Amino acid sequence: MPVNLLDFDSPTLAAWLGELGEKPFRARQLMRWMHRGGAASFEQMTDVPKALRERLATLAHIEAPSIMSDSVAADGTRKWLLAAGTANGIETVYIPEASRGTLCISSQVGCALECAFCSTGRQGFNRNLDAGEIIGQLWLANRALGADLAHGDRPITNVVMMGMGEPLANFDAVVTAMRIMLDDDAYGLSRRRVTLSTSGMVPWIDRLREALPVSLAVSLHAPNDKLRDELVPINRKWPLAELLAACRRYIDTAGSGSDQSDDAAPVVAPKVKWQRQGSPRDFVTFEYVMLDGVNDSVVQAHELVDLVGDLPCKFNLIPFNPFPDSGFRRSSRDAVVAFQGVLLSAGFVTTVRRTRGDDIDGACGQLAGRVVDRTSRLARRDSLPASP
Repeated sequence: MPVNLLDFDSPTLAAWLGELGEKPFRARQLMRWMHRGGAASFEQMTDVPKALRERLATLAHIEAPSIMSDSVAADGTRKWLLAAGTANGIETVYIPEASRGTLCISSQVGCALECAFCSTGRQGFNRNLDAGEIIGQLWLANRALGADLAHGDRPITNVVMMGMGEPLANFDAVVTAMRIMLDDDAYGLSRRRVTLSTSGMVPWIDRLREALPVSLAVSLHAPNDKLRDELVPINRKWPLAELLAACRRYIDTAGSGSDQSDDAAPVVAPKVKWQRQGSPRDFVTFEYVMLDGVNDSVVQAHELVDLVGDLPCKFNLIPFNPFPDSGFRRSSRDAVVAFQGVLLSAGFVTTVRRTRGDDIDGACGQLAGRVVDRTSRLARRDSLPASP
């Protein structure tokens, strides 16, 4: 059966070609054609010998997920629903801004973690995506946006693993895809422009810092274990003390500063206390969905300050984006401003994310895709292994 070359990072592709008797530089050629050039067929690869192109056509293919629908919001946000087999679909979102373009990529068909405020979790879980399906979202989006990476036309400058699924629950495929994102023969992104967001799979955070220390974002959403157990149930397996300790280890080893857009409006604190400890880029981003009357009080903001202490971090406050029967309401503007004020006064950079693409259900927490076949629905958070 032909292999999908989008599944291969450079070393794996070189090894596969080596088994065919080809030199390692052929891998660099193929990576450049596929990812920088967006080639969908071997016939386009004009500097590859014809005999090799013909041989590749019998042994391999270049296949990204197919498009089921393509929607554009009033603010320019674009969302693709992509086929994931057996009537399932995943969602990929492009967020254009004046100085950058951010692509939000999915890592699973659905999600098994069931965070209370997230539409994706309500859809159930079917399976992990393979590396080709993950990097295929970037490949496809670049083609759809008319990118020409070889000549510096780069509409996507930042990638966030914040779409459907928990990226660390699909560790190997996600890391392979991110290696391709960073590869100079492919997309050439810096580690600071690739961000992985996790709900808090502690052992895999440690594994990520050793394997590929990209920018790290953590879905926090609560200042104490009691509330976080309700909002982010994986907290029952790895509570806040363990999660924050893992974040400290990540910073100590990796230095995971991020300059992704995150579609946030930055507000600089008058005094950022953790900047005295080292580079202002070495931090974890804590994501915090603002839920009216649940986690948005000034008292909880002070509790949050006490919780993180001197951990190098910034906060991204996210207005809740409603979906049917969620049971939650968006915090008022006054509540968000008061909450932000406490964090700013404590010396933390704190942003409030602008809601983008909500008219096409493309905003944070709204990505539901289409999870029809839930054959793996029982693969819940409680069945996650204690370590990689």
